[in-house]
Amino acid sequence: MTETTGGNERLAVLIDADNADPGIIDGLLAEISKFGVASVKRIYGDWTTPQLGRWKESLLGHSVQPIQQFAYTSGKNATDSAMIIDAMDLLYTGTFSGFCLVSSDSDFTRLASRLRESGTRVYGFGEKKTPRPFVTACDQFIYTEIFKSAPEEPSSASPQSATDLKQDTRLVSQLRSAIAAASGENGWAALGAVGSILIKQSPDFDPRLYGYTKLSDLVEAVGLFEVDRRPGGPVNVSDARRRTPQARA
Repeated sequence: MTETTGGNERLAVLIDADNADPGIIDGLLAEISKFGVASVKRIYGDWTTPQLGRWKESLLGHSVQPIQQFAYTSGKNATDSAMIIDAMDLLYTGTFSGFCLVSSDSDFTRLASRLRESGTRVYGFGEKKTPRPFVTACDQFIYTEIFKSAPEEPSSASPQSATDLKQDTRLVSQLRSAIAAASGENGWAALGAVGSILIKQSPDFDPRLYGYTKLSDLVEAVGLFEVDRRPGGPVNVSDARRRTPQARA
C-alpha cells in the first residue's frame, strides 16, 4: 500500500548511487509512477570508480542522467553535497510538486525536512538499514528491498500468518489507532482514510513488508478487524472491539 497522488504531478528523482542498488531501478521507477511523472531523473556519484559500473546499463535503459562528482577529499562525501545543492536549485524553480530521494544515508534528513517546509512532498526510498530520522523526515518512505523480488512477485516477503500478525503488537496498535481516528459514529472507517493516517503516523508503513499487496488484505489477514467489500463501492474496515451493538447488527 502506498499513498498515491496520481495525476501528472511533476517529480524530481534524485538518486545517491553510493547508497542505492542498481537492481531496484525497474521497481523504483514503477513505484514513482504511482505518485506522478518523473520529470527529472538524476543519479549522483563518482563515475570514474569501478564500484558504480553496474549502474551504467540501467541508466541508459531508463534515461537517468548521471551527474559526475569527484571525491575531492577522502572521508568527505562530495556526492551528498552535489545532490543537496541540485535539490535546492530545483525547488526554487517552483515547478515540482514533490521530490523522490533515493538513499539510505541519514545525511539527507535535513534536506527532506527543508523540502517539506517549502510545501513539496518528499518520498524517500532506501534500505531497511536507513536511519530512523531520515525515514520520519519524509512524507512517505518505501524500503527498496521490495523491489528486488522477481518481476511476477509483488513483494520479496512471504505473507505472514494471522498468528504472526496478531503477535506484532506495533502493527496491531497502528491499525487500531488509524481505524479509530478515521471511523464514524457507527465504527466503520473508509480504507482510504485509514491508509492516509497510517502513512502520516508511520511514513514507512507498507503492507508489502508483511507479504500483502493491499492494505485491505493485510487488515483482513490479521483477523482482529472486519472488512466490508461491496461491489462498486468503497472498502470499509472496523475494529470489532470498538463497534456498538447497533452498528454490529
